[in-house]
Amino acid sequence: MGGVPERRLSSRSPGPAVSDIGPPTLIGDSGLVAPAAAETLLRVEDLHVNFATDAANIQAVEGLSLEVKAGEIVALVGESGSGKSVSAHSIMRLLPRTGRIPQGRILFEGRNLLDIPEEKMRHVRGKEISMIFQEPMTSLNPVLPIGLQLIEPLQVHLRMSARQANARAVELLRLVGISDAEQRLHQYPHQFSGGMRQRVMIAIGLACDPKLIIADEPTTALDVTIQAQILELMKSLSRDLGIALIIITHNLGIVARYAHRVVVMYAGRVVEQGEADAIFHRPRHPYTMGLLRSVPRLDRPRGGQLATIEGLPPSLADTPRGCRFAPRCPFRLPACEASPPLVPTDAGGLSACIRVAEISAGKLAWHAATATPLHQTNDANSDATIVSIRNLTKYFPVKTGLLAKPRAVRAVEDVSFDIRRGETLGLVGESGCGKSTVGRLILRLEQPTRGSIAFQGRRFAETGRSEFKAIRRKIQAVFQDPYSSLNPRMTTGQIIAEPLKVYGLVADGAAVDDRVTQLLKEVGLRPEIGDRYPHQLSGGQRQRVGIARALAIEPEFIVCDEAVSALDVSIQGQIVNLLETLQRKRGLSYLFIAHDLAVVRHISSRIVVMYLGRVMETADRDELCEQPLHPYTKLLLEAAPIPDPTAEKARAPRLIQGELPSPLSPPSGCVFHTRCPMASIECKAEVPALREAKPGHAVACIKV
Repeated sequence: MGGVPERRLSSRSPGPAVSDIGPPTLIGDSGLVAPAAAETLLRVEDLHVNFATDAANIQAVEGLSLEVKAGEIVALVGESGSGKSVSAHSIMRLLPRTGRIPQGRILFEGRNLLDIPEEKMRHVRGKEISMIFQEPMTSLNPVLPIGLQLIEPLQVHLRMSARQANARAVELLRLVGISDAEQRLHQYPHQFSGGMRQRVMIAIGLACDPKLIIADEPTTALDVTIQAQILELMKSLSRDLGIALIIITHNLGIVARYAHRVVVMYAGRVVEQGEADAIFHRPRHPYTMGLLRSVPRLDRPRGGQLATIEGLPPSLADTPRGCRFAPRCPFRLPACEASPPLVPTDAGGLSACIRVAEISAGKLAWHAATATPLHQTNDANSDATIVSIRNLTKYFPVKTGLLAKPRAVRAVEDVSFDIRRGETLGLVGESGCGKSTVGRLILRLEQPTRGSIAFQGRRFAETGRSEFKAIRRKIQAVFQDPYSSLNPRMTTGQIIAEPLKVYGLVADGAAVDDRVTQLLKEVGLRPEIGDRYPHQLSGGQRQRVGIARALAIEPEFIVCDEAVSALDVSIQGQIVNLLETLQRKRGLSYLFIAHDLAVVRHISSRIVVMYLGRVMETADRDELCEQPLHPYTKLLLEAAPIPDPTAEKARAPRLIQGELPSPLSPPSGCVFHTRCPMASIECKAEVPALREAKPGHAVACIKV
């Protein structure tokens, strides 16, 4: 194809490792080199996808049209249920048996993929188009070594011999930045970290030199550092090998950093599409405007509350007439009852809004709400400590052979901090750093190996069983996955009522029902939700039920363990605003555990950064984000993408090299020295103490 570099991977030149990938090449307004002269590789025309169910015929995708050029990166964005993944599975011809495509064409290099036999489609799917799924642990076969899973498509589609396939498998692992490739071929998926499993999935996707890769939420389950490594790798491969990429994601920071063009979907329809720079700086549809306003910005101090899109996307079994976004749109008119077509905009893209001319003229704007910053909500009690942790340590013993030396996972090591009444303390760090273990220790779901935890001045170790039951009422939790933390056999009303009955806080059944209704209203749910089961609710509704349950017994302190990480950006904003509102009304204190630094900066008063069980740095949220002192904090902040292509153009993010060390055998000295760009011999020998470098700003680094 014209303008596309030679695609074949030479075994003598294994390609760039992650550590060799430099910053993006910048040009024009988009921030990335767009393959303007490349030919169209994929063209989707008026695609409709239906699913036949017992209850109704669900129209999951309606009228999707898009183009992807060779070497181009196109992002599909939108809330859950918008049709992004269904569109990808349709291109791959991987719809379930209940799915059908009554209308449309999918042209790949001029061939309509919907017309070719399944036998030929298997060849296209294996060799020319590949897909990287959201969760590599469920996509990789757990009983087969990695090497066999890499070799199989090489032998099936490229007819390689065993020796050739083995050599190519080693080459592919090196290409995606996995060291000791020969030894890694014999290992199983569970022996790899999450980031390395995702790299294996990319290697499998690249195995047969595809022309198009579809990546469905490829980094959702990954830390910000591993996410940056994976996406920089994929961008480099697209640029150097001419591979086209379709990235499906709800992370707008990723879209701003990597995409050439953006397709915005809502309730099965495309509502806007265009160049990435235009979508972010000149959005021409109210839904796009609302999405962008819902995202907290890591590069800006907190203002007021997030400008969320209220309400929920419609059920695809019962979609509204006309514009499907109209029920949630602040600019709707009676004319919105007619379906708006996609029309050209002044920004060079397409928009499905009858008021696009007014938006272009600046007559319609989505105004953000204002709110009192959290660190000012309880000035009278700001010096009162509600939770105090001192030298907290937790080891988990690991079973070994009869003659082997006993070993332990050092999950938390010598952690100390205080949480003041009425504040939110953010706890951040990569997976495996000990964040959730600290939360579980505070909730007394685990017992510490050493150290102390005190609540309102009373140490847990000094409390008896009956006394701790009273303390337990004042400490509650909101977990990451509400679907697994809510009893599926109980209605939401029963779930919320259960702690009321356990603690005897209500007199009779009528009082229980009244209190449940009150709690549902407080978290923004209608009373009839109390009669539904968890599986009948959306993710945002389930998380609200989890919050209502935590509030039922009137706690004073709540541990929020990744409470918004699994939610869409607009629903995430609603939950964050809800937590802030409840904090102001009830004077609550939060420990907010998360890996999304932008959300943590928005909601927290202070932030604690952990790495491999130890505290690296702690400071006021704005101080830490604007003037970080520890090398690890600096690299975390640089790895986090900003939802603004212009801001991303001005950055050249450094990536944290290497994998997180095993907590079974952490490095000597500073635990970060094996990945630190500033490490010296002293860092290997000395464990740095957490000391105050500035008033209110402590850091554990001998270089500071």
